[in-house]
Amino acid sequence: MIRRIALALAVAAPFAVATAAPPSAPAATPSPDLDAVSAHLRAVTTMTASFAQTDRNGRTLSGTLTLKRPGRIRFQYQAGVPLLIVGDGRALTMIDYSVRQVSRWPIRNSPLGILLDPSRDMSRIAQVVPSGDPNLLVLRAHDPGHPEYGTISIAFTRAASAPAGLMLRGWTTIDAQNNRTTIVLGNQRFNAPVSDETFRWNDPRPKGGRG
Repeated sequence: MIRRIALALAVAAPFAVATAAPPSAPAATPSPDLDAVSAHLRAVTTMTASFAQTDRNGRTLSGTLTLKRPGRIRFQYQAGVPLLIVGDGRALTMIDYSVRQVSRWPIRNSPLGILLDPSRDMSRIAQVVPSGDPNLLVLRAHDPGHPEYGTISIAFTRAASAPAGLMLRGWTTIDAQNNRTTIVLGNQRFNAPVSDETFRWNDPRPKGGRG
């Protein structure tokens, strides 16, 4: 169970790289690839995908991801894993049903903030880095004023059939302790109707103990 919680926290826990850079930091040079990523985020209103989430020791959990912009996301883990992560547009919530525990963080303070807000100015928080593959676009975001916050790298492949010509393939986060967690996506489907009910969850806490 400790391993499962650690993997889930890598998705949902506070990760300040998703915030804007300090005012003193110079703006990144405008990039056509950054513009393409922004166009992709604006073009995708909903997405569903399978995911595999792997920690630094190679241990993996899988499940289904559902996204609805702005701000809504759900990680439904595989059968037998009593964890759920849901973003409702304001906060990310991790529910551990095995111990009836609920934890919440503002979406903008998570690594997913960069993916969930298509209106964000990408040039202030991210840059395209060489991938060695012309069909692979890798975006890296970090706060140079706070290296302890870690790094997120987001991978897209160029695909003419995908929105704005890009397919989100996954992301990797590296925290201050050099713990690496990777999310790999598959079976992506875009812009199909997704009910707001998808992002509701059952609170396992006794009614008197809910905060």
